[in-house]
Amino acid sequence: MIGRPRILGCLLVFLAVGAVYAPAIGGLRIWDDDAHITRAGLLSLSGLRRIWLDPGATQQYYPVLHTAFWVEHHLWGGSVAGYHLSNVLLHALAACLFAFALGWLKTVGPDGAAAGPAEPDWLAGLLFALHPVCVESVAWISEQKNTLSTVLYLLAALAFLSWREEGGPGGRRRPGLYLAATGLFVLALLTKSVTATLPAVIAVGLWWRQGRLGWRRDVLPLVPWLALAGAAGCVTVWVERRFVGASGAAFTLTAADRLQVAGRALWFYAGKLAWPFHLAFIYPRWTLGGAPGAAYVYPVAALALAGVLWAIRGRSRGPLAAALAFAGGLFPALGFFNVYPFLFSFVADHWQYLASLGAFALASAGLREIPRVAPVRLRGVAWAGIAALLAVLATLSWRQARLYRDPETLYRATLRENPGCWLAHDELGNLLMAEGRLDEAKEHYLAAAELEPANAQAHNNLGVIHHRRGELKEAADQFRKALRLRPDSGGTHLNLGDIASESGNYGEAVSEYLEAARLNPDLAPDARNKAARAHYALGVGLAGAGRLPEAEQEYRLALELAPDFASAHANLGGALANLGRVDEAVLELEAACRLAPADAAVQENLGLALRLAGREAEAQARLAEAERLRRSP
Repeated sequence: MIGRPRILGCLLVFLAVGAVYAPAIGGLRIWDDDAHITRAGLLSLSGLRRIWLDPGATQQYYPVLHTAFWVEHHLWGGSVAGYHLSNVLLHALAACLFAFALGWLKTVGPDGAAAGPAEPDWLAGLLFALHPVCVESVAWISEQKNTLSTVLYLLAALAFLSWREEGGPGGRRRPGLYLAATGLFVLALLTKSVTATLPAVIAVGLWWRQGRLGWRRDVLPLVPWLALAGAAGCVTVWVERRFVGASGAAFTLTAADRLQVAGRALWFYAGKLAWPFHLAFIYPRWTLGGAPGAAYVYPVAALALAGVLWAIRGRSRGPLAAALAFAGGLFPALGFFNVYPFLFSFVADHWQYLASLGAFALASAGLREIPRVAPVRLRGVAWAGIAALLAVLATLSWRQARLYRDPETLYRATLRENPGCWLAHDELGNLLMAEGRLDEAKEHYLAAAELEPANAQAHNNLGVIHHRRGELKEAADQFRKALRLRPDSGGTHLNLGDIASESGNYGEAVSEYLEAARLNPDLAPDARNKAARAHYALGVGLAGAGRLPEAEQEYRLALELAPDFASAHANLGGALANLGRVDEAVLELEAACRLAPADAAVQENLGLALRLAGREAEAQARLAEAERLRRSP
């Protein structure tokens, strides 16, 4: 039974998390939230099938996560408060499950059986619930992948431990419980593949408690889980390269580079846990290389610490177990595998959300030791100090959560901590441009282009600002700079086509529009329509110059791209009539009338063409209709 004390403990955690994260619940969408919240094309049941069967249908191939978003969208649609509330509740639930799992693990006796009633480690749960490094995962809708996967991860761990202890050593254990634990682990993997570290973490936890691992009881049941973990990792690496974009020069790191990133990241994350100040949504991207041997300073220091912890394992296995769980949990994000955000930074707070559990377990054990060894008269003071620490963490998290209330606040805070963050300049520029604050937006785009010379999007956005101001030459220059950096940008080709069209360079416009349609299927309908209008404009110009055969060709090209283009049908009919091909002209003008029956000029031109064709009665009817349309209000 759960019991009243445990219910009260969970209630305390949920209330504390709710109070700390209240500012984030009313927050707006940030950065890639729009790409994670289910888009219109996936909201049907067939869309749900695509979420599971098409790896490119969603931002990342995490079908359980995107199924959760699919369900949530049907519950509250575009209301972001529902997504934020879900994340907060999942975080609180994860903190409670962590307290239960850690307490249960502590009760496993040396023989593998339960050593007594499991007492949840509420202090560890509260440290996790209230620590500021978790804010990024909880206040950012996209990172529901963290909170949901951690809940499933911990449920899988609890189910496995329950199965393992069932019946004691040599006793009968229900296979259904093991299958349930395995199913939960698979769900966790399909929510976020960093949960692949679970079998190794369970093994470390059992070693910490027992001092050894049994092959049949401890290791063998985890072997299928390791195979599942490896498969999930391989799929994620493939998806990152194939669909997310984690490839190219920016991801070409040497072995020494990756070793340096891994070693430095370990110390960085540990430092943020110990001193959670100057947190940033995007941290500076480290410059790698440097003096000979510099790449090895951080990993050597980490190995030295591991050696010390190994040496003292006879007195206490806890520090080594916590360090292994922490480093193991971070392993997927330490730089050995490419992930798209490496373009901006090698570290992020949300990457240590799951791994931090090992550190919080050790911190809890250390803090609870203080009142135990303190003189009796000072034990109350020691517990008061622990409560004050939790209050400080809660206050820092509340202040951090406030930064996520809207994108502009978050990006400005990011630039205060990381002035060289070109991505924050880009995103802030987008927000300002959408609000019509073009001068401010331009400054941020210029800064983004200066900080990251390969940033094609900044040049594209500068071109958009010039275009809005009517500065066509300057706009074209920026769009061409963007295309030199990223020739496959359909949106930039479309923008350059608009400039060419407005400048009267219709041939160039057609070329740009068709290239946009080729490169980006999502832009194809708009691009083809614009290309049709460019062909049409060319036809008008040629007809005005008396070059009717060439005009006919352009009108026909326009209609190939946009068959329902009424003006192109009408002008083609006029050109054919002037070329003496009256019957063909009538057909085109009839098509124009069907598409634009209220256009008096088209009705009149059709009447005149019918008269030329000797169809006087029909001609009179069309001319009368044209006169009626002109007289109608």
